[in-house]
Amino acid sequence: MAIQPLADRIVVKVLEAKEVTKGGILLPETAKEKPQEGKVIAVGKGKASDTGHIVPLEVKVGDRILYTKYGGTEITTTDGEELLIMKEEDVLAIVK
Repeated sequence: MAIQPLADRIVVKVLEAKEVTKGGILLPETAKEKPQEGKVIAVGKGKASDTGHIVPLEVKVGDRILYTKYGGTEITTTDGEELLIMKEEDVLAIVK
C-alpha cells in the first residue's frame, strides 16, 4: 500500500528497539522502551507559509531520524507493516 502524506507530514518506519543491553542482558518485551528512531519512507510537499509559498521539508526519504517519544499516529498497512505518520515538527534530529 502506497501512502502519500499531505503538507508537512511524513511517514516513518519505526526501527526496532534493542533486545539486548550493552552489558549483554536480554530484555523481555515488557521492559523495552518505545523506540524513538525511524526511517523516513514518504514526505509531504511542505507547509504553506504566511505569504502562500510552499516551504519544503528538511527531511527527505531515506533519512534516519529521532522523533519525540509520543509523536505521530500509528497505522498498520494491509501488509502488517507498522508505520507512523507525524508532522515534521515532531522530528528532533536527523542521524548522520
